[in-house]
Amino acid sequence: MSDELISVIIPVFNEEENVERAYDAVSAELAKLGHPFEIIYTDNHSTDGTFVKLAALAAKDSRVRVLRFARNFGFHRSILAGYRCARGAAAIQIDCDLEDPPSAFGEFIRLWKAGHDVVVGIRSQRAEGRLMVLMRRAYYRILGNISDIPHTVDAGDFRLVDRTILDQLRVIDDAQPYVRGLISELARNETGVSLVRNKRLYGKSKFRLIQLSRLAMNGVFTYSTVPLRLATYFGILVACAASVLTGFYILAHFISGSSWPAGFATTTVLILFGVSLNALFLGIIGEYIGRIYTQVRKRPSVIVEKSINIDDESAIAVTCACALRQNDLLRVPSPKGVSAGGRLQ
Repeated sequence: MSDELISVIIPVFNEEENVERAYDAVSAELAKLGHPFEIIYTDNHSTDGTFVKLAALAAKDSRVRVLRFARNFGFHRSILAGYRCARGAAAIQIDCDLEDPPSAFGEFIRLWKAGHDVVVGIRSQRAEGRLMVLMRRAYYRILGNISDIPHTVDAGDFRLVDRTILDQLRVIDDAQPYVRGLISELARNETGVSLVRNKRLYGKSKFRLIQLSRLAMNGVFTYSTVPLRLATYFGILVACAASVLTGFYILAHFISGSSWPAGFATTTVLILFGVSLNALFLGIIGEYIGRIYTQVRKRPSVIVEKSINIDDESAIAVTCACALRQNDLLRVPSPKGVSAGGRLQ
């Protein structure tokens, strides 16, 4: 029997059909592994009976801790809030639909005890259409190639994170976090576990194509400046092409006379092409400027409407990272009842 506390982070939004199933599966797996645990549900302001069921679970089991946000703050902020609230020696994030198997916990913990500070679930197979699988694989490889930091290919948010990284997540102030990249950036010894992702049995996925597109853009704009460089390169390319074309028309004018070519269609096409490029590149620049604007406003990462079994210190860490100064990173106090190494006192 190990005395190392394991925190399990489960973000939820309208998952009333799955919250109890997730609790049963997670608690059974960790009990089998012989680890004390806590389960932290972060509720992104569900509009169904999700919070009622979470409250009932928390009343029955004090190891269940619940954060309900005042509105939907997005998937990655929800995960980050759960990590900041975690008291364990390590934290595992898993989706409530159990598409990622809790049976992988044992291998995660084994590799963590072997010295890895991050253990990522690598999805070797998915229960999705072929087109969606190909699109996901292409995105992960493109992101890996253009990102300023390394990203594990085909890895989602199902992962184990060591206490040392959890402490850093508490003080990093990122208004629009891309948690996968943030953890990869902080990791010193990351590894992966290949697994088969199951099919969702109950409820509907909240990630439609537009939500997936937003998450994908968030990853690109957060961890790569390549779009800005592409804007510069395209600008240079268009300028060069315009110079060559201008020289060609001047030469043609002297060779063929003033009546050739008329140039109206060509001019119109070039103008529309230039306007389109300007709109595209202003949009790219606007994405980065918008992130700067959001960051400098220093708003809370999330606003907690209700909490159950959450102490005051955890609530402060969840809502605002700036409550802890960056230079206090090595002196972050351990939560009551848990030592600096995550062991129960």
